[in-house]
Amino acid sequence: MRRVLPSLTALQFFEASARHLSFTKAAQELNVTQSAISRQVRSLEEYLGRDLFRRIRQRLKLTPAGDAYAAQVRDLLDRAEAATLQVMAYSGEGGMLNVGTLPTFGARWLVPRLGDFRTAWPDIQLNLITQIRPFDFAEEAIDIAIHFGEANWPGCVFHRLMGETLIPVCAPKLLKENDDLPIARDRIRNCTLLQHATRPTAWQDWLKAAGVPAVDDLAGPRFEHFHMVIQAAVAGLGLALMPEFLVREELDNGRLLAPFDLSIPSHHAYYVVYPEEKESTFAVRAFRDWILTASGNSPVGRVSRVNGENQYDGPILTGA
Repeated sequence: MRRVLPSLTALQFFEASARHLSFTKAAQELNVTQSAISRQVRSLEEYLGRDLFRRIRQRLKLTPAGDAYAAQVRDLLDRAEAATLQVMAYSGEGGMLNVGTLPTFGARWLVPRLGDFRTAWPDIQLNLITQIRPFDFAEEAIDIAIHFGEANWPGCVFHRLMGETLIPVCAPKLLKENDDLPIARDRIRNCTLLQHATRPTAWQDWLKAAGVPAVDDLAGPRFEHFHMVIQAAVAGLGLALMPEFLVREELDNGRLLAPFDLSIPSHHAYYVVYPEEKESTFAVRAFRDWILTASGNSPVGRVSRVNGENQYDGPILTGA
C-alpha cells in the first residue's frame, strides 16, 4: 500500500519555518530562496487540506494544527537524520548505540570508565542521553539505559549493576572547629536539609533509622539533579543525603565531610535495561556485558572479534 506522505523537502521547509516563524530565516538556514520556502509550505498545506500558518501583518503564527504537526515532523526528521548518519558512518560491524543514563551517575561513574569501552569496541559509537525521568523505549531513540529503581519494566530485560549506601554529608564550614566526627545525631535538628526531587522520602528513612523524631524531613531547598545537590552541599547550603559512591571524590579531598556515624542502604538499585527485541543487537550485548564487568558483576556472555567479524558467545535472554 502506498504511504500517505508529503515530500521530504516540504517537511524540511515547513519545520524550519515553524521553528523560526519566518520564511526568510528558514530560507537563510536552508540556503534557498524565500519564494521556494513559501511554495513548498503552500504545497504542503494543500496536500494536508488545512492551514499550518496564519499570516498576520507579514508575521507567521502557527495554527493549532500546524503547532502539533511541527513537533511530530521535527521528531521524524531527527530520527531520519540519526538513521542516515549511522548508515553513512558505519558498515554494520559496530554501529551507533544510544545509551540513556541518569545525569549524575553518567557524569560521575559512567563517563570516567568509557575509555575502556572505546578501547575494547572502537567501531561502536556510543551516544549518551541523560534525563531523570524514566526512558520510553517506544518513543525515544534509546537502545539501552541505566535505570534506578525496581526491575519492573514490562517487555524489557534487566541486569542488576549495584546498590547504594546513603550518607549525610556537608561542607566543613558548617561544623565548628572543635567538633569531633562523628557528631551527635540530634544535632541534625539545627541543619538545613537539602532535598532531591526524585527521592522525597530519603531523609525520612535516614531520620527514622537514626532515631531522630520531630524533624520536618521535607523542608529545605529542592534540587532536580544529584550534581546540584552536591554543589549546594559543597557551597555550605545545608546537609545532603547522598549515595556514597557519588561523593567519594569530595570526601577524599575534604570538600565534604560525613558528620554522622550512620549510613543506610537504599531500597532500590541501579540496573542496565533494554527492550527484549534489542537482545540480538551486537552493540547492546557488547555494552551490557562491558558495564556488568565494570560494575563487578559477571557478564551474560562473551563478545569478541574473530577474523574481523563480531562474535557473541552466550544465551539469548528474554524477560530476565
